[in-house]
Amino acid sequence: MKKHTTVSRSSSEAEYRALAHLVCEVEWMKRLLSELIVEVHLPITVYCDNKSAIHIAENPVFHERTKHIEIDMHVTRGRIKIGLINLKYINTVEQLADIFTKGLDRFRLKELLVKLGIKPIPPI
Repeated sequence: MKKHTTVSRSSSEAEYRALAHLVCEVEWMKRLLSELIVEVHLPITVYCDNKSAIHIAENPVFHERTKHIEIDMHVTRGRIKIGLINLKYINTVEQLADIFTKGLDRFRLKELLVKLGIKPIPPI
């Protein structure tokens, strides 16, 4: 994962920027699957654990607090509008992506691995 080249002024802005990057990856993956003749059902559900980031993405109102966010970061809003993605809130405790982004204790790691359907390889 690339480091951000700008400093976010809030956690909501950081989540919104991360969401924009994810949406670009989702769009690329959809194109790849289409080329491989794999049917992709739209909209693709994207889960986010930050309600403010979802609000920024879903509401086209020009907010005084978000006017400094670059235009290219509003890609998420555009993809929602055309029906490519659908944003849904997920509680932080249920966020499976944490396994890839956070340092976890062994109990939380095991819990997330079970939710992902990953099982340990039994000893030989």
